[in-house]
Amino acid sequence: MEYAQTACLGGGVIGASWAALFLASGRSVAMFDPDPQVEKHVRDYIRTAWPTMTELGLTEHGNPDAIRFCTTAAQAVEGADFIQENVPERLPIKHATFAEIEPALKPGAIIASSASGLTLSQMQGGWSDPARFVLGHPFNPPHLIPLVEVLGNDRTDPAALSGAENFYTAIGKVTIRLHKEKNGHVANRLQAAIWREAISLVVEGVASVEDVDKAVWAGPGLRWAAMGPTMLFNLGAGEGGLKAFCDHFADTFNGWWDDLGQVRLNDEVAGILIEGVNEEAHGENHAELSARRDALITAMQKAMAGLR
Repeated sequence: MEYAQTACLGGGVIGASWAALFLASGRSVAMFDPDPQVEKHVRDYIRTAWPTMTELGLTEHGNPDAIRFCTTAAQAVEGADFIQENVPERLPIKHATFAEIEPALKPGAIIASSASGLTLSQMQGGWSDPARFVLGHPFNPPHLIPLVEVLGNDRTDPAALSGAENFYTAIGKVTIRLHKEKNGHVANRLQAAIWREAISLVVEGVASVEDVDKAVWAGPGLRWAAMGPTMLFNLGAGEGGLKAFCDHFADTFNGWWDDLGQVRLNDEVAGILIEGVNEEAHGENHAELSARRDALITAMQKAMAGLR
């Protein structure tokens, strides 16, 4: 099995989710996190995630116990073929971690960072030789959401970039390759744009938090789960395709874009959203909402399996 021995640095929600997926694929995992409670947290997370991954057909070759917990980051990466880094998104912490593990790396190992708020070039400053270091940014939770955004640059070994893509594909992920750095990468920027307008509609009193959320999941969100917006609009004008759609709707979209809201996420706005989302929860607690989210995602993934 290619890249059979893996490591996860950081055992928070993202790191635990990655570890669960790596284990499900039949790989071993070495985990490091300085939190003394990390082993309990990660094992509990894996135990909870395993039935869902089994339902998705991801655990046929997996062993949830093929994980060991290490006392240092350097110890965790020894012998590892693929390392997923998930430490806090503060550059000094990233750089210190990279400086510690670099001398302990197996030749040819690939190191991928889950970072969402830092750029690859910023993080490369922590390496003497960043050739085997790539961005491998997931969407939360990684064991359920297929997307991984992969990025290298002129300091990256092309074999590390293609190797990361091959590894992610082998464990059931869907990768996109970024051709240049952009703060927030691709998916987070799309998400941020939608959320900004969602907040604006609430703040302007157009609709409640619950109804704006409902407008997404019961409307375009359902289509977006099948295809992206540009391809959907290509289909929206019939045989005329995207050219006919643009010819017909250019003025409409230009008018909407000119009118999109400009909001800031300050204390007042956050308070409005918190009140709205608490009403939307209808008494369900965090664990119940998370379980419902995961069940819905699982059902959608199963329904789409084999159709792409």
